[in-house]
Amino acid sequence: MKVSKEQIINGIWILAVLLVLFTPIGFHVRVWMNKLIATVASPSTVDREEQVVLKDFNWNLIDFNGTPTNLESKKGEVVLINVWATWCPPCVAELPSFMELYSDYKNKVTFAFVANDDKDKVANFLAKKGYELPVYFQASATPPELESGSIPVTYIIDKQGNIVVDKTGAANWNSDKIRELLDRLVSE
Repeated sequence: MKVSKEQIINGIWILAVLLVLFTPIGFHVRVWMNKLIATVASPSTVDREEQVVLKDFNWNLIDFNGTPTNLESKKGEVVLINVWATWCPPCVAELPSFMELYSDYKNKVTFAFVANDDKDKVANFLAKKGYELPVYFQASATPPELESGSIPVTYIIDKQGNIVVDKTGAANWNSDKIRELLDRLVSE
């Protein structure tokens, strides 16, 4: 049986798709693709009439040192919550923009990066990338208003408890639009 040029090209495409979907090489390709998408995707705010109010701030979180904290203690502050995992390409893709935002706003905004992953994997990942972020792990059920079936998911909550940003998927969190929003929320 003779193999045609078209069959060879189809075989190469199938191999490429399999590499992207099922190998570590593919993970890096998906991260890269999500970074491209995130550069143009700046999150938008939720329309005022559609904003949900976080009624129950009672969410127990634990940091790397085992120190417990409760979101209740952050009530009345501007809070940015990002739920992510090391195995999630869109999550990994948006972390560099979060690092830049965090470095400038860590004293103005409360950040909580809630990892849905093994503690050791998260620690190794952050060390390898050189990321210094306030990472937490869940110790109680997520408040209903912050539940999502997808990651990454990011919420920005104003001082009154309104969820002003509710974004699923990778985005550019270091955009002028987000910085202007945070500046406005902090000044209110």
